[in-house]
Amino acid sequence: MNHSQSSRGQSPTPHSSSKYHHPYFTPAEVDYLSEKQRGKLSVTQEERVRQNACAFLETLGARIGFPRRTIATAQNLYHRFHLFFPRKDFNYVDVSLASMYVSTKMHDTLKKPRELLAVSYAIRFPDLVAKSKHPGGQIDVDTMDQQVVERDRQRVLAIERLLLETICFNFTSRMPFPYVIKLGKAFGASKKLTKLAWRLTIDCHRTLVPIQYPPHIVALANLYVGALLSSFEQPVVPEDSGTRTPHEIAQILGNNGDWEQKYQAQVDDLEGIAHTVIDLLIQGAQSATQNTSPRTPSSPSPHPSPRTPHPLIEPQAASVPYNADQLIRLKIAMRQTEHSQRVRQPLGNADPSALYSGDDVGLLGRNEGTVRFLFGPPDAGDEI
Repeated sequence: MNHSQSSRGQSPTPHSSSKYHHPYFTPAEVDYLSEKQRGKLSVTQEERVRQNACAFLETLGARIGFPRRTIATAQNLYHRFHLFFPRKDFNYVDVSLASMYVSTKMHDTLKKPRELLAVSYAIRFPDLVAKSKHPGGQIDVDTMDQQVVERDRQRVLAIERLLLETICFNFTSRMPFPYVIKLGKAFGASKKLTKLAWRLTIDCHRTLVPIQYPPHIVALANLYVGALLSSFEQPVVPEDSGTRTPHEIAQILGNNGDWEQKYQAQVDDLEGIAHTVIDLLIQGAQSATQNTSPRTPSSPSPHPSPRTPHPLIEPQAASVPYNADQLIRLKIAMRQTEHSQRVRQPLGNADPSALYSGDDVGLLGRNEGTVRFLFGPPDAGDEI
């Protein structure tokens, strides 16, 4: 603001800032940002909310018939959103619906917000489905209170705007699934092992791994996890000619070798991802053991607490022939031979926790000042 503006009582120059899209975050950045937005929730409660949201997106996408890339991207968008916005300020259902809506735009599988809401009502309120006369068991939103439907739609659109600004309007979305097939062939994995790696990659999107590592590393890590699960405490079964056993693939990917240079990956990254995925499997195995009573058909609350997940959309990990005790033994065995974790540097020179902190986050979703949204971190060059 110059002197002439001040003397005439004019408003100061609008705030101007730049936001940079970070395709991936380091584990340290994720820990810092997650803690910042967790609020009074414990880490366990936060994880419960995250799994409820991911399971809700899984159910929503399956009922509509979205391809895997749309569902997985929606889960990634949900994770990214809560790196910058407090969990206490948003209901996970609203954020999930907005994430799915943005994902449908990114993958050209567009559905209108009212269509997403109609399916979400059927998932969240099964008692309304029972009253519905629709032959497919769907809910006709035209028969519902239109004020309620419109309020829900407006919340989805408001969060959509925040999501778009959070990703800096960068609609690029690279998925690890094609890499699973290619890497499976490259390492001589059997079809059974490749299918397990694919399923593990699906479940991997319930974690923060896909926003921390490029898709080819995510795919390679899940091939490694699949090989570990198929070989740990299992006898060696000869494979067909030209196909490696899971024991051989686990041995290759669990040690330094030429494959690191060839695939631009490092063994310590694979081991870190493997522990995250196996933790998810342990959580799923323990939940399956604890939840032995029949599920009640009563409608869950539309705003469940982190301590009481939806009974209709509990997280379910990939089906593997291990119980929680065996998976824990696998983790112990991995700890005994794992490599030291290197410190990963952020892309570019800017820390996203600084770029999206304080008053800057408050500018997202508002029309105040000028905000430049750039597709990559500053000074990242060709690293993206």
